[in-house]
Amino acid sequence: MELYVHLPFCRSKCRYCDFASYAGCEEHMAHYVDTLLLEATIRAEELQHPIMDTVFLGGGTPSLLPAVLLDKLLAGLRSLFPFSENVEFTSEANPGTITAEWLEIAVKHGVNRLSLGMQAVQPELLRILGRIHDQHQVERSVSMARSAGIGNISLDLMFGLPGQTLAQWHESLNAALSLRPKHLSCYGLIPEEGTPLKTDLEAGVLALPAEETERQMYDDTLSILSRHGFQQYEISNFSLPGFECRHNLGYWRQVPYLGLGASASSMLPAVNDAVYIRATNPASLAEYFSMVEESRWTMRETIPISHAEARFETLMLGLRTTQGVCEASFESLHGIPLRSVYGDRLYSLAQRDLIAFINGWWRLTRRGMDVQNAILVELMDD
Repeated sequence: MELYVHLPFCRSKCRYCDFASYAGCEEHMAHYVDTLLLEATIRAEELQHPIMDTVFLGGGTPSLLPAVLLDKLLAGLRSLFPFSENVEFTSEANPGTITAEWLEIAVKHGVNRLSLGMQAVQPELLRILGRIHDQHQVERSVSMARSAGIGNISLDLMFGLPGQTLAQWHESLNAALSLRPKHLSCYGLIPEEGTPLKTDLEAGVLALPAEETERQMYDDTLSILSRHGFQQYEISNFSLPGFECRHNLGYWRQVPYLGLGASASSMLPAVNDAVYIRATNPASLAEYFSMVEESRWTMRETIPISHAEARFETLMLGLRTTQGVCEASFESLHGIPLRSVYGDRLYSLAQRDLIAFINGWWRLTRRGMDVQNAILVELMDD
Protein backbone atom coordinates (compact mmCIF):
# COMPACT_ATOMS: atom_id res chain seq x y z
CA MET A 1 0.00 0.00 0.00
CA GLU A 2 0.99 3.64 -0.45
CA LEU A 3 0.58 6.55 1.96
CA TYR A 4 -0.12 10.16 0.96
CA VAL A 5 -0.13 12.94 3.57
CA HIS A 6 -1.45 16.38 2.62
CA LEU A 7 0.08 19.48 4.25
CA PRO A 8 -1.97 22.42 2.91
CA PHE A 9 0.02 25.38 4.22
CA CYS A 10 1.77 27.84 1.89
CA ARG A 11 3.64 31.08 2.36
CA SER A 12 1.61 32.51 -0.51
CA LYS A 13 -0.81 31.02 -3.02
CA CYS A 14 0.54 30.53 -6.54
CA ARG A 15 -1.55 32.23 -9.21
CA TYR A 16 -2.16 29.00 -11.17
CA CYS A 17 -2.91 26.71 -8.22
CA ASP A 18 -6.36 25.25 -7.55
CA PHE A 19 -5.20 22.69 -4.96
CA ALA A 20 -6.38 22.76 -1.35
CA SER A 21 -3.64 25.03 -0.02
CA TYR A 22 -3.87 28.01 2.28
CA ALA A 23 -1.62 30.99 2.89
CA GLY A 24 -1.45 32.87 6.19
CA CYS A 25 -2.79 29.94 8.25
CA GLU A 26 0.38 29.00 10.10
CA GLU A 27 -1.40 29.30 13.46
CA HIS A 28 -3.34 26.14 12.58
CA MET A 29 -0.27 23.99 11.90
CA ALA A 30 0.05 22.42 15.37
CA HIS A 31 -3.67 21.63 15.52
CA TYR A 32 -3.49 20.21 12.01
CA VAL A 33 -0.62 17.85 12.86
CA ASP A 34 -2.52 16.60 15.94
CA THR A 35 -5.62 16.00 13.81
CA LEU A 36 -3.59 14.25 11.12
CA LEU A 37 -2.17 11.85 13.69
CA LEU A 38 -5.63 11.21 15.12
CA GLU A 39 -6.92 10.38 11.65
CA ALA A 40 -3.86 8.21 11.03
CA THR A 41 -4.50 6.30 14.27
CA ILE A 42 -8.08 5.55 13.25
CA ARG A 43 -7.16 4.53 9.71
CA ALA A 44 -4.27 2.35 10.84
CA GLU A 45 -6.57 0.40 13.14
CA GLU A 46 -9.22 0.03 10.42
CA LEU A 47 -6.68 -1.25 7.91
CA GLN A 48 -4.78 -3.35 10.46
CA HIS A 49 -1.58 -1.31 10.19
CA PRO A 50 -0.70 -1.91 6.52
CA ILE A 51 2.91 -1.94 5.33
CA MET A 52 3.68 1.21 3.35
CA ASP A 53 5.89 0.74 0.29
CA THR A 54 5.91 4.44 -0.58
CA VAL A 55 5.17 7.58 1.43
CA PHE A 56 4.56 11.02 -0.08
CA LEU A 57 4.25 14.35 1.75
CA GLY A 58 2.46 16.76 -0.58
CA GLY A 59 0.81 20.13 -0.40
CA GLY A 60 0.77 22.92 -0.07
CA THR A 61 4.36 23.33 1.05
CA PRO A 62 5.53 20.54 3.39
CA SER A 63 8.86 22.32 3.83
CA LEU A 64 6.99 25.19 5.51
CA LEU A 65 6.12 22.97 8.48
CA PRO A 66 8.37 23.85 11.47
CA ALA A 67 10.95 21.18 12.20
CA VAL A 68 9.48 20.40 15.63
CA LEU A 69 6.08 19.68 14.06
CA LEU A 70 7.63 17.68 11.24
CA ASP A 71 9.42 15.60 13.88
CA LYS A 72 6.16 14.95 15.71
CA LEU A 73 4.28 14.09 12.52
CA LEU A 74 6.84 11.71 11.05
CA ALA A 75 7.53 9.98 14.37
CA GLY A 76 3.80 9.46 14.77
CA LEU A 77 3.34 8.06 11.27
CA ARG A 78 6.24 5.66 11.71
CA SER A 79 4.75 4.41 14.99
CA LEU A 80 1.41 3.70 13.31
CA PHE A 81 2.40 2.31 9.92
CA PRO A 82 5.17 -0.19 9.25
CA PHE A 83 7.34 1.14 6.41
CA SER A 84 8.91 -1.37 4.04
CA GLU A 85 12.69 -1.73 4.23
CA ASN A 86 13.19 -0.09 0.83
CA VAL A 87 10.45 2.51 1.22
CA GLU A 88 10.50 5.43 -1.20
CA PHE A 89 9.81 8.40 1.08
CA THR A 90 9.21 11.63 -0.85
CA SER A 91 8.52 15.13 0.36
CA GLU A 92 7.58 18.05 -1.82
CA ALA A 93 9.33 21.32 -1.02
CA ASN A 94 9.50 24.86 -2.31
CA PRO A 95 12.85 26.58 -2.84
CA GLY A 96 13.51 29.22 -0.23
CA THR A 97 11.49 27.47 2.49
CA ILE A 98 13.93 24.64 3.28
CA THR A 99 16.10 24.89 6.37
CA ALA A 100 18.97 22.70 7.55
CA GLU A 101 16.96 21.78 10.65
CA TRP A 102 13.94 20.71 8.55
CA LEU A 103 16.18 18.55 6.36
CA GLU A 104 17.87 16.97 9.37
CA ILE A 105 14.49 15.92 10.82
CA ALA A 106 13.24 14.69 7.44
CA VAL A 107 16.31 12.51 6.90
CA LYS A 108 16.17 11.23 10.49
CA HIS A 109 12.73 9.79 9.78
CA GLY A 110 13.67 8.30 6.42
CA VAL A 111 12.84 10.91 3.78
CA ASN A 112 15.05 9.88 0.86
CA ARG A 113 13.54 11.74 -2.09
CA LEU A 114 12.86 15.48 -2.50
CA SER A 115 10.57 17.01 -5.12
CA LEU A 116 11.31 20.71 -5.66
CA GLY A 117 9.01 23.15 -7.46
CA MET A 118 11.45 24.97 -9.74
CA GLN A 119 8.91 25.70 -12.54
CA ALA A 120 11.00 28.24 -14.50
CA VAL A 121 14.31 30.06 -14.31
CA GLN A 122 13.25 33.51 -15.58
CA PRO A 123 12.14 36.02 -12.88
CA GLU A 124 9.41 37.46 -15.11
CA LEU A 125 7.81 34.04 -15.61
CA LEU A 126 8.05 33.22 -11.91
CA ARG A 127 6.23 36.50 -11.16
CA ILE A 128 3.44 35.59 -13.58
CA LEU A 129 3.07 32.25 -11.80
CA GLY A 130 3.11 33.91 -8.38
CA ARG A 131 6.18 31.96 -7.30
CA ILE A 132 8.19 33.59 -4.51
CA HIS A 133 11.59 31.99 -5.12
CA ASP A 134 14.44 32.67 -7.54
CA GLN A 135 16.92 30.38 -9.25
CA HIS A 136 19.60 31.00 -6.64
CA GLN A 137 17.24 29.54 -4.02
CA VAL A 138 16.63 26.49 -6.20
CA GLU A 139 20.38 25.90 -6.45
CA ARG A 140 20.87 26.44 -2.71
CA SER A 141 17.97 24.07 -1.85
CA VAL A 142 19.44 21.32 -4.04
CA SER A 143 22.85 21.79 -2.44
CA MET A 144 21.39 21.71 1.08
CA ALA A 145 19.40 18.55 0.34
CA ARG A 146 22.49 16.75 -0.96
CA SER A 147 24.52 17.85 2.04
CA ALA A 148 21.81 16.45 4.31
CA GLY A 149 22.01 13.09 2.55
CA ILE A 150 19.13 13.26 0.05
CA GLY A 151 20.57 12.43 -3.36
CA ASN A 152 17.32 11.51 -5.11
CA ILE A 153 16.10 14.93 -6.22
CA SER A 154 13.25 15.68 -8.61
CA LEU A 155 12.55 19.08 -10.16
CA ASP A 156 9.17 20.29 -11.44
CA LEU A 157 9.11 22.49 -14.54
CA MET A 158 6.23 24.09 -16.47
CA PHE A 159 6.02 24.95 -20.15
CA GLY A 160 3.40 26.75 -22.21
CA LEU A 161 3.44 29.69 -19.78
CA PRO A 162 2.07 33.11 -20.73
CA GLY A 163 4.72 34.95 -22.73
CA GLN A 164 7.17 32.04 -22.57
CA THR A 165 9.40 31.60 -25.62
CA LEU A 166 11.02 28.43 -26.89
CA ALA A 167 14.43 29.85 -25.96
CA GLN A 168 13.26 30.47 -22.39
CA TRP A 169 12.02 26.90 -22.10
CA HIS A 170 15.39 25.60 -23.30
CA GLU A 171 17.09 27.84 -20.73
CA SER A 172 14.93 26.44 -17.91
CA LEU A 173 15.52 22.86 -19.01
CA ASN A 174 19.28 23.37 -19.21
CA ALA A 175 19.35 25.10 -15.81
CA ALA A 176 17.51 22.16 -14.30
CA LEU A 177 19.85 19.64 -15.93
CA SER A 178 22.88 21.53 -14.63
CA LEU A 179 21.72 20.69 -11.08
CA ARG A 180 22.04 16.94 -11.85
CA PRO A 181 18.58 15.79 -10.70
CA LYS A 182 17.56 12.15 -10.89
CA HIS A 183 14.03 12.98 -12.06
CA LEU A 184 12.22 15.76 -13.92
CA SER A 185 8.50 16.43 -14.18
CA CYS A 186 7.71 18.68 -17.16
CA TYR A 187 4.10 19.77 -17.21
CA GLY A 188 2.23 21.83 -19.75
CA LEU A 189 0.30 24.63 -18.05
CA ILE A 190 -3.43 23.99 -17.69
CA PRO A 191 -5.17 27.23 -16.63
CA GLU A 192 -7.66 26.16 -13.95
CA GLU A 193 -11.02 27.84 -13.41
CA GLY A 194 -11.16 30.28 -10.55
CA THR A 195 -7.42 30.98 -10.43
CA PRO A 196 -6.00 34.50 -10.88
CA LEU A 197 -3.95 33.29 -13.84
CA LYS A 198 -7.06 32.02 -15.63
CA THR A 199 -8.79 35.34 -14.92
CA ASP A 200 -5.91 37.30 -16.48
CA LEU A 201 -5.92 35.07 -19.56
CA GLU A 202 -9.67 35.51 -20.04
CA ALA A 203 -9.32 39.28 -19.63
CA GLY A 204 -6.52 39.44 -22.21
CA VAL A 205 -3.99 40.67 -19.67
CA LEU A 206 -1.87 37.61 -20.46
CA ALA A 207 -1.65 35.38 -23.51
CA LEU A 208 -0.50 31.80 -23.91
CA PRO A 209 2.10 30.81 -26.51
CA ALA A 210 0.84 29.58 -29.87
CA GLU A 211 -0.20 25.93 -29.92
CA GLU A 212 2.64 25.12 -32.34
CA THR A 213 5.16 26.71 -29.95
CA GLU A 214 3.89 24.66 -27.01
CA ARG A 215 4.05 21.49 -29.11
CA GLN A 216 7.65 22.32 -30.04
CA MET A 217 8.47 22.82 -26.37
CA TYR A 218 7.24 19.30 -25.61
CA ASP A 219 9.01 17.76 -28.60
CA ASP A 220 12.26 19.47 -27.66
CA THR A 221 11.87 18.23 -24.08
CA LEU A 222 11.81 14.63 -25.32
CA SER A 223 14.93 15.04 -27.43
CA ILE A 224 16.95 17.16 -24.96
CA LEU A 225 16.25 14.93 -21.98
CA SER A 226 16.94 11.79 -23.99
CA ARG A 227 20.38 13.14 -24.91
CA HIS A 228 21.08 13.58 -21.19
CA GLY A 229 20.14 9.99 -20.34
CA PHE A 230 16.61 10.63 -19.11
CA GLN A 231 13.94 8.11 -20.03
CA GLN A 232 10.31 9.13 -20.42
CA TYR A 233 8.13 6.76 -18.41
CA GLU A 234 4.91 8.80 -18.36
CA ILE A 235 3.53 11.66 -20.44
CA SER A 236 5.06 14.35 -18.21
CA ASN A 237 7.68 12.43 -16.24
CA PHE A 238 11.31 11.59 -16.99
CA SER A 239 14.04 9.96 -14.95
CA LEU A 240 17.49 8.52 -15.05
CA PRO A 241 17.31 4.69 -15.14
CA GLY A 242 16.04 3.32 -11.85
CA PHE A 243 14.79 6.65 -10.50
CA GLU A 244 11.16 6.60 -11.64
CA CYS A 245 8.80 7.86 -8.95
CA ARG A 246 7.48 4.62 -7.47
CA HIS A 247 4.68 6.44 -5.65
CA ASN A 248 3.24 7.89 -8.86
CA LEU A 249 3.75 4.61 -10.69
CA GLY A 250 1.60 3.08 -7.97
CA TYR A 251 -1.23 5.48 -8.81
CA TRP A 252 -1.02 4.59 -12.49
CA ARG A 253 -0.95 0.85 -11.69
CA GLN A 254 -3.91 1.07 -9.26
CA VAL A 255 -1.96 0.17 -6.15
CA PRO A 256 -4.21 0.85 -3.11
CA TYR A 257 -3.33 4.05 -1.25
CA LEU A 258 -4.35 5.81 1.92
CA GLY A 259 -4.66 9.59 1.93
CA LEU A 260 -4.52 11.58 5.16
CA GLY A 261 -5.30 15.26 5.64
CA ALA A 262 -7.58 17.91 4.19
CA SER A 263 -8.68 17.09 0.61
CA ALA A 264 -6.64 13.86 0.59
CA SER A 265 -8.04 10.95 -1.40
CA SER A 266 -7.77 7.22 -0.72
CA MET A 267 -8.30 4.18 -2.92
CA LEU A 268 -9.08 1.20 -0.72
CA PRO A 269 -10.39 -2.34 -1.16
CA ALA A 270 -14.18 -2.54 -1.32
CA VAL A 271 -16.91 -4.98 -0.42
CA ASN A 272 -20.00 -6.13 -2.27
CA ASP A 273 -20.08 -5.39 -6.00
CA ALA A 274 -17.49 -2.60 -6.13
CA VAL A 275 -13.84 -3.25 -6.96
CA TYR A 276 -12.57 -0.54 -4.65
CA ILE A 277 -13.71 2.58 -2.84
CA ARG A 278 -12.41 6.07 -3.56
CA ALA A 279 -12.86 8.37 -0.57
CA THR A 280 -11.94 12.07 -0.36
CA ASN A 281 -11.66 14.18 2.78
CA PRO A 282 -13.21 17.67 2.91
CA ALA A 283 -10.90 20.40 1.65
CA SER A 284 -11.51 23.13 4.22
CA LEU A 285 -9.54 23.06 7.43
CA ALA A 286 -12.64 23.63 9.58
CA GLU A 287 -14.54 20.76 7.97
CA TYR A 288 -11.53 18.46 8.15
CA PHE A 289 -11.05 19.19 11.86
CA SER A 290 -14.74 18.58 12.47
CA MET A 291 -14.76 15.30 10.54
CA VAL A 292 -11.87 13.78 12.49
CA GLU A 293 -12.44 15.18 15.96
CA GLU A 294 -16.20 14.54 15.98
CA SER A 295 -16.02 11.26 14.04
CA ARG A 296 -18.25 12.67 11.31
CA TRP A 297 -16.98 10.29 8.64
CA THR A 298 -20.00 10.87 6.41
CA MET A 299 -18.34 14.18 5.52
CA ARG A 300 -15.96 12.18 3.32
CA GLU A 301 -17.01 11.88 -0.29
CA THR A 302 -17.12 8.13 -0.86
CA ILE A 303 -17.55 6.60 -4.31
CA PRO A 304 -17.68 2.87 -5.03
CA ILE A 305 -15.85 2.03 -8.26
CA SER A 306 -17.66 -0.57 -10.37
CA HIS A 307 -15.99 -3.35 -12.37
CA ALA A 308 -16.57 -1.44 -15.61
CA GLU A 309 -15.12 1.77 -14.16
CA ALA A 310 -12.11 -0.10 -12.76
CA ARG A 311 -11.41 -1.70 -16.15
CA PHE A 312 -11.47 1.69 -17.86
CA GLU A 313 -9.21 3.20 -15.20
CA THR A 314 -6.68 0.40 -15.76
CA LEU A 315 -6.64 1.29 -19.46
CA MET A 316 -6.65 5.08 -18.95
CA LEU A 317 -3.91 5.12 -16.32
CA GLY A 318 -1.77 2.53 -18.09
CA LEU A 319 -1.84 4.45 -21.35
CA ARG A 320 -0.41 7.49 -19.57
CA THR A 321 2.81 5.53 -19.20
CA THR A 322 5.22 4.67 -21.96
CA GLN A 323 5.09 1.01 -20.87
CA GLY A 324 1.36 0.85 -21.55
CA VAL A 325 -1.17 -1.81 -20.54
CA CYS A 326 -0.25 -5.49 -20.24
CA GLU A 327 -2.91 -7.87 -21.57
CA ALA A 328 -1.97 -10.61 -19.10
CA SER A 329 -2.03 -8.25 -16.12
CA PHE A 330 -5.37 -6.80 -17.20
CA GLU A 331 -6.96 -10.25 -17.34
CA SER A 332 -5.41 -11.27 -14.03
CA LEU A 333 -6.72 -8.11 -12.36
CA HIS A 334 -10.21 -8.10 -13.85
CA GLY A 335 -10.88 -11.72 -14.75
CA ILE A 336 -11.70 -10.86 -18.34
CA PRO A 337 -9.50 -10.50 -21.46
CA LEU A 338 -8.70 -6.93 -22.45
CA ARG A 339 -9.63 -7.58 -26.07
CA SER A 340 -13.07 -8.89 -25.15
CA VAL A 341 -13.88 -5.46 -23.70
CA TYR A 342 -11.90 -3.05 -25.88
CA GLY A 343 -10.72 -5.13 -28.84
CA ASP A 344 -12.59 -3.47 -31.70
CA ARG A 345 -11.63 0.02 -30.55
CA LEU A 346 -8.01 -0.93 -29.96
CA TYR A 347 -7.77 -2.42 -33.45
CA SER A 348 -9.30 0.75 -34.93
CA LEU A 349 -6.78 2.94 -33.10
CA ALA A 350 -3.93 0.68 -34.21
CA GLN A 351 -4.97 1.03 -37.85
CA ARG A 352 -4.63 4.81 -37.45
CA ASP A 353 -1.14 4.45 -35.90
CA LEU A 354 -2.34 5.83 -32.56
CA ILE A 355 -1.69 2.70 -30.53
CA ALA A 356 0.54 -0.35 -30.97
CA PHE A 357 0.64 -3.89 -29.57
CA ILE A 358 4.20 -4.89 -28.70
CA ASN A 359 5.22 -8.03 -26.79
CA GLY A 360 1.94 -8.34 -24.92
CA TRP A 361 1.54 -4.63 -24.17
CA TRP A 362 -0.75 -2.00 -25.69
CA ARG A 363 0.91 1.40 -25.70
CA LEU A 364 0.30 4.76 -27.35
CA THR A 365 2.48 5.71 -30.29
CA ARG A 366 4.24 9.08 -30.31
CA ARG A 367 1.33 10.41 -32.37
CA GLY A 368 -1.12 8.82 -29.95
CA MET A 369 0.51 10.57 -26.99
CA ASP A 370 -0.27 13.89 -28.66
CA VAL A 371 -4.01 13.13 -28.80
CA GLN A 372 -4.34 10.99 -25.70
CA ASN A 373 -7.51 12.67 -24.46
CA ALA A 374 -9.31 12.05 -27.76
CA ILE A 375 -8.23 8.38 -27.66
CA LEU A 376 -9.59 7.94 -24.15
CA VAL A 377 -12.94 9.36 -25.26
CA GLU A 378 -13.09 6.64 -27.92
CA LEU A 379 -12.33 3.98 -25.34
CA MET A 380 -14.60 5.33 -22.61
CA ASP A 381 -17.95 3.68 -23.38
CA ASP A 382 -17.70 -0.06 -22.82
